Amino acid sequence: MSAPHKKNEEPPSREEALESALTPEALVGLLAQPSRMRVLAAIALGAATPSAVAEASGLPPKEAARAVRRLWEHGVVVAGAQGLGVDYDLLRDLSRRTAAATRPEGVVPDAEGGGPELWPFVRGGRLITLPARQNRRRAVLEHVVARSFDPAAEYDERTVSEKLREWCEGGEVDHVAVRRYLIDTGLLVRGNGVYRVKGETPPEPGAAERYVSSMGLD
Repeated sequence: MSAPHKKNEEPPSREEALESALTPEALVGLLAQPSRMRVLAAIALGAATPSAVAEASGLPPKEAARAVRRLWEHGVVVAGAQGLGVDYDLLRDLSRRTAAATRPEGVVPDAEGGGPELWPFVRGGRLITLPARQNRRRAVLEHVVARSFDPAAEYDERTVSEKLREWCEGGEVDHVAVRRYLIDTGLLVRGNGVYRVKGETPPEPGAAERYVSSMGLD
């Protein structure tokens, strides 16, 4: 299938698109047009020819063709042997470049114990928010545990809350929710009022220990 471009016109390379036309602002502006969003969705779902795109998007053929051209001019859509497709590599590259460009000054990968996947959620030792996706949320929680709790130590609830409150100061999530997530994911275990990093739940106290505790002598 031939590319949707004028005669003798060469499509932009991924590098050219990233460095010039395809910026985050340009991408948002590009997809702010409903027809282009519908066309992109149709191509992402498998429409590989202009006629299939028009049918899947519900747009008139000429309008669909104009939208395909605009997406192609920005490098978002490519045309190859299998027909039209979304250039996911370009979008991933743009995402990585944007993350690097918006990283706080002085922060380098692993300086705070995490790579770009943590930067939207952790800044300067503070938890900004928690990801919705479970695997990303766990990575953020593991980061918090690794920097706040000693695997060989035991903590009472007040100490755990104080440590988590520091992380949550100024953020969108409260320390109680973070503590619950840590328990639910098994990153912290709780037993008999004692918190530990993973490991086994402390054994149930014996009769003598319970008596001492009831007398307030522990």
